[in-house]
Amino acid sequence: MIKNQWYAVLDAKEVKPGKLTGVTRFSEKLVFWRGEENKIGCIYDQCCHRGASIFAGKLCGNHPECPFHGFTYNTSGNVSCIPANGSKTPVAANFKVHSYTAKEAYGFIWVWYGERQEELPEIPFFEELREGYSYSTFSENWEVHYTRAIENQLDVVHLPFVHASTIGKGNKTLVNGPVVTWKDDRMTFYVKNEKDRGQKPEKPDEIADYEALFSLQLQMPNLWQNRISDKVRIVAAFAPVDEENTRIYLRFYQCFMRAPIVKQLINKMSIPMNKVIFHQDRKVVLTQQPRKSELIMGENLIQGDLPIIEYRKRRDHLKNMNKKEEK
Repeated sequence: MIKNQWYAVLDAKEVKPGKLTGVTRFSEKLVFWRGEENKIGCIYDQCCHRGASIFAGKLCGNHPECPFHGFTYNTSGNVSCIPANGSKTPVAANFKVHSYTAKEAYGFIWVWYGERQEELPEIPFFEELREGYSYSTFSENWEVHYTRAIENQLDVVHLPFVHASTIGKGNKTLVNGPVVTWKDDRMTFYVKNEKDRGQKPEKPDEIADYEALFSLQLQMPNLWQNRISDKVRIVAAFAPVDEENTRIYLRFYQCFMRAPIVKQLINKMSIPMNKVIFHQDRKVVLTQQPRKSELIMGENLIQGDLPIIEYRKRRDHLKNMNKKEEK
């Protein structure tokens, strides 16, 4: 995992008022809830007293209550009350579990995975989608590390083979470039695939007016956007579950229809086709070995793999930066 990053980990609708939500993220069992003023809480799902699951308990007011002995917790992970000691008895500082800073924004629940800081950076969502668009969402689990799932969406070579019956029609097997640019930790890559007529692929620096081409984006650490048009986008959040599982949230965004009932109907109608395309990818990605990708892993990569190479380099760079800061 890359530390000191905001990760989109849940759809905001999954954390319901008055209830606890238990999930595995970052290979850790976590409990989420909505507390005072709708503030999102996120703590380890293991009571510091006798190790019971906090998620197996209930939300008591704004505090999760362990089902075993009634210990309650606040959003900082501190025990706020030990019933056996009396409600007026102060709780010692060692009665606590690890907590994460969590926030709701743009329809997702985000977790700051890293060191606690007084001032945290802005949540890195795509600016143009922050307002004015409506969306529909579906999600499912893939049995791969989140890096493999992300890299599939950076792969511009696979389209005519994996998606020959859908978005890969046209037999455009020759891959020019692609051109990759970075702005901070956001990658934009421009696609110019065409039919093979015996010509050599253009190198990235040979492609003129590349900004006019079809493009996609990756926002580190776990967001991806397919910029289909100014009014239609596909966004995916790759929530890291553990070393061998990823929860993927796929969204269809549009702003061409604003009538309330009709726009929701259009949004829902997008889901079946997106699932078909999604499952074409899944069928192949689940066969990849190893399940987790690294900067160097014995593969024979080609020019068309440039977005994947750039992603691996940036991920490795960010991980190394955190290691230096820890020393």
